[in-house]
Amino acid sequence: MQVTAIALVASLAVVLQSCGVYSFNGSATQAKTISMSEFYNNADLGPANMGQTFTNDLKNYLIQNSNLSVVQDNGELQMDGEITDFRLTPIAPVATGDQGQFSNASSTRLTITIKVTYVNTLDETMSFKDKSFSFYQDFTNDQNFTDIEERLTKDIFARLVNDIYNASVANW
Repeated sequence: MQVTAIALVASLAVVLQSCGVYSFNGSATQAKTISMSEFYNNADLGPANMGQTFTNDLKNYLIQNSNLSVVQDNGELQMDGEITDFRLTPIAPVATGDQGQFSNASSTRLTITIKVTYVNTLDETMSFKDKSFSFYQDFTNDQNFTDIEERLTKDIFARLVNDIYNASVANW
């Protein structure tokens, strides 16, 4: 009976200890702080406040999905980057009726690309420099782009934030 109790307590201690290392959102870092410079908008197109909006979205995601504290400078984790592309590309061409001739596209693709540098001062092997992350959303041309631009940008930013988090802090 006493051996069983000792084994149970030891097993419970191991399980509780392992919970401190693993989190359900995948964040496996031992770092406590992250510092982040504002992501600059170096794209030719897009909203003027795009860099600030993306930086705030990324910070909020990190605060909500990790135990990291955002600090002004010299965090154990450091991140900066730039928005390098905000591009509209016509897709799904529509035929005009003339054989082999296309007059316009029925859909357009909005693509946003962000280049990120991530430094993990606790484990340099986890760091990366100038890694590009890109995502897109398609929309039909019967929609006015100015009416849907904010929603499309927000949706794309959410995917990019998740991808950047997984590649850096979560290391997935």
